[in-house]
Amino acid sequence: MAYIDNSSDVPALAGGARVEDYLALLKPRVMSLVVFTALVGMLVAPGGINPFVGLVAIVCIAIGAGASGALNMWYDADIDAVMSRTQNRPIPAGRMTAGEALAFGLILSVFSVTLLGLATNWVAGGFLAFTIFFYAVVYTMWLKRSTPQNIVIGGAAGAFPPMVGWAAVTGTLSWESFALFLIIFLWTPPHFWALALYKQGDYGAAGIPMMPNVAGEKSTKWQIFGYSIVLAASSVLPNLLGFSGWIYGTVAVLTGLSFIWLSLRLLRAPDSISMRRTARTLFTFSLSYLFVLFLALLTDNIALRLGVI
Repeated sequence: MAYIDNSSDVPALAGGARVEDYLALLKPRVMSLVVFTALVGMLVAPGGINPFVGLVAIVCIAIGAGASGALNMWYDADIDAVMSRTQNRPIPAGRMTAGEALAFGLILSVFSVTLLGLATNWVAGGFLAFTIFFYAVVYTMWLKRSTPQNIVIGGAAGAFPPMVGWAAVTGTLSWESFALFLIIFLWTPPHFWALALYKQGDYGAAGIPMMPNVAGEKSTKWQIFGYSIVLAASSVLPNLLGFSGWIYGTVAVLTGLSFIWLSLRLLRAPDSISMRRTARTLFTFSLSYLFVLFLALLTDNIALRLGVI
């Protein structure tokens, strides 16, 4: 998130950090997708939830996602300082101490988990706690710097929110909620590996073993293509499991084929310049892919409940 110096307009908090620095720790862009997928999981779950309780649950999931981001930035401050896209984050830029970020992340974690458990049920609260732990400890502290499979395994953390939303309504987990998890889980590797293909220098300088830096560009492109095919196939699971209709099915097929086509273009890129340009195009498309897919699922579900289709 780009930093604009508005020091005269934004009040400083304890320790010298400003409000916008604490907001940056929450990774608002990432949080927005997390919140949306969790909301869809909640709204398509069978049964219903009191609107106020549902709002509290979504706020808790958002705060939990922000807590994960803060803990991630606390631990990764050293490598953020050497990567061009992260150098201006609050800690490496010197606007906040690591201790402030750690305290902020821990407080938000405890608050979000406790409130979600009390407001809905402890299945949802416990699963949110596990999600924060998985992202902050399993992914950030262990996988990210130790294996090129960091994104593959660590991607589970970003795929849990719709299951948390589902559990907030039903108090259980199910195959339907797992299908939503699987779609996000399989989307994560091609999404981040496309970014890594045109940001290899950054990851190499930071010593992060992303797939292009370890296995090479050719292997990464083949893996992106393979994951795209499996992702497209998994996107029709809501139809196969019976909790979506033709609106979602049509969007899932069209967006899935588009993902495969772009990954095929990337695979066939004739040179490095073309490869980087196509990788950026695929990454940009993948940013909207999940939003479009989950929006279609929500639209389809509302239409089915209203008897429109």
